[in-house]
Amino acid sequence: MTVSERAHELAMAAAQAAADKKAEDIVIIDVGDQLAITDAFLVASAPNERQVLAIVDAIEERLLELPEKAKPLRREGERGGRWVLLDYVDMVVHVQHTEEREFYALDRLWKDCPQIPFVDRDLVDADTAAGAAAAE
Repeated sequence: MTVSERAHELAMAAAQAAADKKAEDIVIIDVGDQLAITDAFLVASAPNERQVLAIVDAIEERLLELPEKAKPLRREGERGGRWVLLDYVDMVVHVQHTEEREFYALDRLWKDCPQIPFVDRDLVDADTAAGAAAAE
């Protein structure tokens, strides 16, 4: 894995923020060996423009709450709400409308790069609760 500690921290926080807003198909791709300009891509999607923008806002808010605050160097695509890019230098976030995600297929474009595992903490909490209930 070639992602820096900072890129990993940003990606995990951003992914959880996206998950909290019900983003779909959240993937973190380690592109550090292929690109000199960033270490990781976070790709997430939503079924409508309003949700795309809500996810983007949640990611920005969460990364500003980190002990070492992160503010995007660049934000593109906000007006259309179909594909918003947030450039944090160490990590680039792509939040896409589901149709754009299928059409541009960033996951497929970067399929040779390793993925960084992310598990939504709400799913872990639900599994833990279900396991505890089954044990009783």
